[in-house]
Amino acid sequence: MARETTILAVAGKGGVGKTSLSAAFVRLLSEAYPDRRILAIDADPAVGLAWALGVEVRETLDDIRKSIVSSVEDGAPRQAIELLGEARFRILDTMVEERKFAFLAIGRPESAGCYCTVNAYLKEVITLLAGDFDYVVIDGEAGVEQINRRVMEQVTHLVLVTDPSRRGVQVAQTIRRVAEELVMYRRCGVVVNRLEEPETAGRMDLGGLEPLAMIPTDRAQAGNDVLGKSVFDLPPGAAILRGAAVCLGKLGILPAGAENGKEV
Repeated sequence: MARETTILAVAGKGGVGKTSLSAAFVRLLSEAYPDRRILAIDADPAVGLAWALGVEVRETLDDIRKSIVSSVEDGAPRQAIELLGEARFRILDTMVEERKFAFLAIGRPESAGCYCTVNAYLKEVITLLAGDFDYVVIDGEAGVEQINRRVMEQVTHLVLVTDPSRRGVQVAQTIRRVAEELVMYRRCGVVVNRLEEPETAGRMDLGGLEPLAMIPTDRAQAGNDVLGKSVFDLPPGAAILRGAAVCLGKLGILPAGAENGKEV
């Protein structure tokens, strides 16, 4: 019997630590399930997940999309049709295989402005590839746009990330409201990151969002950023890793106690 793919989409306001949490998810899953296929998708045009995972990107989804568009514009429809037919194989070739996980980047279109076209392509890619993997972690762009455009309409778990600010919580609530209408998710909750005073976590008004983890400011993570190191260079006890483990444990994706029994 085929195993169902678990698709984790990470969303929230910019600057709250979505990428760091996504990278922590990838590390924990690859360590806990070395025999499973794991795909990390950098769906944020800011392209931070590659850096956080220590991956060098050679080609992106947008590179593939532009080659198809160029073929059509050059009057070569037969070649464009062939490229579309081979898109799945080209995407598989594009993926970087590292540390027992595969990585795929959406890329950054050369022209400024709307990412509608590449987002539409990303939606098809998620549908196309999901069945080839046991776990898919998607680091989404900041805000609600990819949710609003149904880019992530078939995820199993929607993990919202906020900092302790009221604005961050409001953005998470907005994403959840939009997702309730447009996304077929099984579970949705929020991770509160970068808590300077963890003892105040219990007094936060999350507006009905299910709390999945409360993560204090991580000095080890900050040091990693300064030195340009990846999530795999963090010590096992780093706050971001323990918090990510708590989150995955509550979602039933990691076994209980994966964070050494210490909820942060």
